[in-house]
Amino acid sequence: MGMTMTQKILAAHAGLPEVKAGQFIEADLDIVLGNDVTTPVAINEFRKMGAKGVFDKKKVVIVPDHFTPNKDIKAAEQCKKIREFAVDEDIENYFEVGQMGIEHALLPEKGLVVAGDVVIGADSHTCTYGALGAFSTGIGSTDMAAGMARGKAWFKVPSAIKFELVGKMGKWVSGKDVILHIIGMIGVDGALYKSMEFMGEGLGNLSMDDRLAMANMAIEAGGKNGIFMVDDKTIAFMEEAGSKPYKIFAPDEDAEYDETYVIDLSKIRPTVAFPHLPDNTRTIDEVGDVKIDQVVIGSCTNGRMEDMRVAASILKGKKVAKNLRVIIFPGTQKIYLQCIDEGLARIFVEAGAVFSTPTCGPCLGGHMGILAAGERAVATTNRNFVGRMGHPESEVYLASPAVAAASALTGKISNPELL
Repeated sequence: MGMTMTQKILAAHAGLPEVKAGQFIEADLDIVLGNDVTTPVAINEFRKMGAKGVFDKKKVVIVPDHFTPNKDIKAAEQCKKIREFAVDEDIENYFEVGQMGIEHALLPEKGLVVAGDVVIGADSHTCTYGALGAFSTGIGSTDMAAGMARGKAWFKVPSAIKFELVGKMGKWVSGKDVILHIIGMIGVDGALYKSMEFMGEGLGNLSMDDRLAMANMAIEAGGKNGIFMVDDKTIAFMEEAGSKPYKIFAPDEDAEYDETYVIDLSKIRPTVAFPHLPDNTRTIDEVGDVKIDQVVIGSCTNGRMEDMRVAASILKGKKVAKNLRVIIFPGTQKIYLQCIDEGLARIFVEAGAVFSTPTCGPCLGGHMGILAAGERAVATTNRNFVGRMGHPESEVYLASPAVAAASALTGKISNPELL
């Protein structure tokens, strides 16, 4: 049998003519990524193993984004530790506050990840970079330490699920709705340790921001990684970012997939994941009357420029509902500036929203927008586990920027088509 996209990339990085699902390999790494939560632990392990230095000063990337700007003394100490490490090791791609962004929005923008790369990151949503045709997956801090020291990692080659995309999405439907639909269909363990591979004629109807949002949430279906076929849009994105050289890997015609799903994009409705799992989905037509206390628009899933524009188009000239808190945070400083240049920042503030510096804080209940007992939030983030954004008796509803912005105006989960 032939190989999938993921298997071809892993074989190339392992120096092997072919690999098969279930095979254990050691592969060369193109990027090793860490943030302010996971890197301090990795640094401790890096020192314990007696490493003399990082394997490549350009290929280790550290982004303090989870509890930054620092929320307390502990967060400040963590960031101090990684800052000193970055200086000592002469890490070229260390992004401090003022230059940083949410890591999974920042790396594609900077051109640090390209098609054909193997990327590990001490953050579960490292799978985002599959949107560019790379193999990228989350690992623990110990594996990050070994990766920084050796530039290699062990993998069990995953089997794969094929998603054949056809058709075109409706006006208020986005990649977020597509991936929520898929997770609702296969479950949070439906792709457990498998590669979710996206292709088909409908692929051309998805923007790069749509694809990044979808790949980002592959882990929410249990996936080892999510990966998209490279097309003209991918190439244009990489070239605009001034990326390093890339290599395109396409699946063999006889590649083996455990399952194949045909996803008709034209039939997908705006979709909401109810508490407390991403697969607890309902279409906007099935939501009912759900009053909310907070709306969060941003994160590594939906903090990109298209997301900001969609939210602004709905909020423009209007006011958020009374007694409702709305927090909007773009993924990077570049997007932040673009929001200012395009007048979106003014739209958000005049509507009554908070427009924040890039940070992961609200998404993981770290800081900014913590929920109290009994409160409900609609968020464009990626997880709605118990206590994810604060008190264990609070609730998080996952949605697209369009649904979130519409809900901000009404104070309840709302259909943007009806505004």
